[in-house]
Amino acid sequence: LPLRPASIDNGTQHSHSPQTMPSSSSRGDPRRRSRSRSRSRSRSRDREESTSSSRRSGDPRRGGAAADAAAAASDGIPAAGAIPIPLAPIAAPPGAPPPIVPIASQPPASLIPGLAPIPAMPVAPIAPMAVGVLPGIGIGTNPAVDKINRELFVGNTPPGTSDTLLITFLTGAMKRTNLCGPTDAPIVTCRVNQKFAFIECASNEVANQALNLNGIPFMGSQLKVSRPSKYVGPIVPSRTWQELTGQPLPPNVTPMVSGMAGGASGEDKLMRELFVGNTTPEMTAQMLTDFLGKAMEQVGLTTAPGNPILNCRPNGKFAFVELRTKEEAANALNLNNIPYLGAQLRVGRPTKYTGPQTPHGNWEDILAKYMSGELTLPSQGGAGAAAAVAAPPAATAGATPTRVVELKHMLTADDVSSDQDYQEIMEDTKEECGSFGALKSVIIPRSGPGLTKVFLEYMTTDDAGKAVQALAGRTFDGRKVTAVYFDEIKFAKQDYSDD
Repeated sequence: LPLRPASIDNGTQHSHSPQTMPSSSSRGDPRRRSRSRSRSRSRSRDREESTSSSRRSGDPRRGGAAADAAAAASDGIPAAGAIPIPLAPIAAPPGAPPPIVPIASQPPASLIPGLAPIPAMPVAPIAPMAVGVLPGIGIGTNPAVDKINRELFVGNTPPGTSDTLLITFLTGAMKRTNLCGPTDAPIVTCRVNQKFAFIECASNEVANQALNLNGIPFMGSQLKVSRPSKYVGPIVPSRTWQELTGQPLPPNVTPMVSGMAGGASGEDKLMRELFVGNTTPEMTAQMLTDFLGKAMEQVGLTTAPGNPILNCRPNGKFAFVELRTKEEAANALNLNNIPYLGAQLRVGRPTKYTGPQTPHGNWEDILAKYMSGELTLPSQGGAGAAAAVAAPPAATAGATPTRVVELKHMLTADDVSSDQDYQEIMEDTKEECGSFGALKSVIIPRSGPGLTKVFLEYMTTDDAGKAVQALAGRTFDGRKVTAVYFDEIKFAKQDYSDD
């Protein structure tokens, strides 16, 4: 058989190449033509895969200048004869911050071969910024405390007072008396309530000057200007409006030496404040102020003319009243159990009071002393109830203090005969006598030598002494109570006799 051309065997030429044509025999045999085309297609695929692999791997066997250029490009070195194209830096958009370039902790020895190393630049340490060095930022300033220091309480405002009217009036008064400049605006804001108001001054110094407005006449009333109850700042001396202008002091205006009515500090205000319990929502501040103030004036519990109550803060079922002096606050304790609008008001010290206990009675004690002739009202030429309740009890003279107090003439045999009455008396005694100190026990005998007596055992002799001073001379259902110390050994043996 005739041999096929070599060009067909090595696959360099196709079967239809014009240089070499297949033989007639191979053209005539369809099976041979089919096998020949299959081998040709297989070899073509092998060559294409080999060429594609060489391109991907950058094989330099591709040969010639192309391979050299590819190798040089991979190393970052331009090939010989290539024209370098300089790249211009990309400018940042207008207004954008400069790029942040990280700084290495140790600079490289040399960035480009042949150049000297770049020396490290010394960087000065950044000192911490002190508080308050920025403009407009103070050290330790508290906006809430600053507002309290610039705020003042204005009491006794008449009905119909508006914030604009009060600001205009007080500002004019301060300018006329040179408490502020002629063009200043000393008062910033004003909040008017039914019977009082709060003004906010431009500064703490202006508020100190505005304290001299206390007692200024306004629409038929004398305004009471003082620090609010939450003020805890320094003591600032001030005068009344009458002292400032050389006018006589009205009877219901008290000089405020420290800017707080009748006292020198917040502690003094606490000693002039009393708790009033068992009130009703219908009792307004003005009603309580007028009623309690008139009662104190009628029975001689005041130390100066006029209503002794400076301020009243009702809160539904209770209220707080502020007296103008500590002595009048102690005298007002005798108003306890005074009836008003169908309720018996409970008058006593607030829970935060830590001062000394003062002897006092109840409202029924004052009435009993008045009915017996022991008390003479000031309108009748007497000394009043203040002198009667302030006298020290003679029963404790020369007695040895103990932790047990005996109360005589407080009960009758009928009072303790009923179990229900007995329990009520026991609860009332614990509540009332527990206010003088820590009670350890309360004994109310229902038979034997201790009948009609009450024994109070306190934790300390000091608390027992407070109870003796407070309870001696008080009345209970019209009977005068005697409070004396009782022997602790006899009390422990349940021997309640007086021998």
